[in-house]
Amino acid sequence: MARSSVEEEGVVPRARRAGGRGTSSETDHGGNGQRRSSGHRRGAGSGPPRPRRRILRWSAITLAVVILGTAGAGYLYYEHLNANIQKDKLNLGDTDVPKATPNAAGQTPLNVLLIGSDSRNTKEDLKLGGSKADVGRPPLADVQMLVHVSADRTNMSVVSLPRDTMIPIPKCTDPHTGKQYPALSLAMANESLGRGGPGCTVATWQKLTHIHIDHFMMVDFSGVVSMADAIGGVPVCVKQNVWSHTSEGHGSGLKLKKGTTYVKGEQALEWLRTRYGFEDGTDLGRTHAQHMYMNAMVRQLRENATLSNPGKMRDLAETATKSLKVDEDLGTIKKLYDLSEEFKKVPTKRITMTTLPTEQWSRDHNRLVPTHDADQLISMVRDDIPLDGRGTKHKAEQKSKDPAAPDDRIAVQVRNGTGADGQAPAPQRAGAVAQILRSKGFTEVTVDATAAAETRTSVLFPSADLEGDAQAVAEGLGVPLKQVRKSTDVSGVTLIVGADWRTGTAYKAAKEPTTAPSSAAVLPGDKKDACMTVQKGFTW
Repeated sequence: MARSSVEEEGVVPRARRAGGRGTSSETDHGGNGQRRSSGHRRGAGSGPPRPRRRILRWSAITLAVVILGTAGAGYLYYEHLNANIQKDKLNLGDTDVPKATPNAAGQTPLNVLLIGSDSRNTKEDLKLGGSKADVGRPPLADVQMLVHVSADRTNMSVVSLPRDTMIPIPKCTDPHTGKQYPALSLAMANESLGRGGPGCTVATWQKLTHIHIDHFMMVDFSGVVSMADAIGGVPVCVKQNVWSHTSEGHGSGLKLKKGTTYVKGEQALEWLRTRYGFEDGTDLGRTHAQHMYMNAMVRQLRENATLSNPGKMRDLAETATKSLKVDEDLGTIKKLYDLSEEFKKVPTKRITMTTLPTEQWSRDHNRLVPTHDADQLISMVRDDIPLDGRGTKHKAEQKSKDPAAPDDRIAVQVRNGTGADGQAPAPQRAGAVAQILRSKGFTEVTVDATAAAETRTSVLFPSADLEGDAQAVAEGLGVPLKQVRKSTDVSGVTLIVGADWRTGTAYKAAKEPTTAPSSAAVLPGDKKDACMTVQKGFTW
């Protein structure tokens, strides 16, 4: 398989890495984004300590636990566990995305990026796969999931990004060394982590989705094993006997009988890593298996949140917090617990797992690019619309309180973003749309040759005093006001002609979606009969 510098073998589907793995136990090791975090709770008020059995509230610590809202480690270990947690800067990019506008009740959505790192810089991680040659190499973000909790906390959407997806990566600066990494117009999604740290992965997601990320949580290999043991195993299902193993030594080694199995320890890790053996043998199948595992863990923990063995949970807490890295604003057990309380408000049946819709890239069939359905999915999350189609109506478009200048006095820059969907950009498209604007009375229009990538045509503005002008431009072209947004990437009102308007003189807005597209492989949180399809040739 041909590879570029941006697609060096990641832990999950790749068979080998230069200077790296060579045996079956050393391959296919990256789909492990479901790891631990922690939180604590102490009874209200102060005063003398209560009996041990009342003051300790032991329960699971993992990324899935935080998603569920299950409380974390015991109070007696509060300061000790705080010291275990690693912290890093939230955003390493040059720009940021503004937070969503609060709803009528003053509530805003909550967006947390979960990152599974393939780093093998500890003894524990090396024992679980890889070679000594992997130690010290730049890590890859082989698991990336955006967790979006609605402003009213009634529903949660989880969007996974397949690691083989080609997307733009912005310029990032390593906060520890000062090294600057130049922007990449298209690169493997998992490469962002090695360009300064998790804050570059956050910046990449914000560039891709235009959604403000509030926090990140990153874990490495070492927690999944102890987590699965602590809760007595996680139920997973396969439709046939499966063995993830090839004659060339590829595969996770997972071997299960048909039906439901409670996977524990390293077998749980094998499940999360398996590519060869599930569905079509691609990273998409592995992502779907990870969603099934997380949903099952959610139900396990919510049905039996408190675990009864303090010694085992103490060990789990140690392993979990040492495996966790979060942004600086989330770097204590108390803050993690507060976050878990927000997640806890969402009922299991309103959790929706999805995978960003992609298709084979025309330039390299071993790579993926987002589809138009991906834009639909992202826009629903950005607009805080439930992916399960239960209840919430679309928000009415709100006119800005900032009055617009006369059309002929609004300065507008036009950029060509028609190449955002992986096709070659439509030639001279910015100039053609600039002429359409002039014909509508917007005479102060210029063409900006700066590269742009927008699947959906958008009007951007840098500050609140230009919002009215931006909305006037949108209305003049028939662009919905929801596609007008504030952005620090522009210096004035900027129209980006997206991939949805490659030809023609009239813009036709897409129909508003009410549920996630079927191509997003939707998995509801309360679905208990999900079962993985086994790839042909991997049964026994």
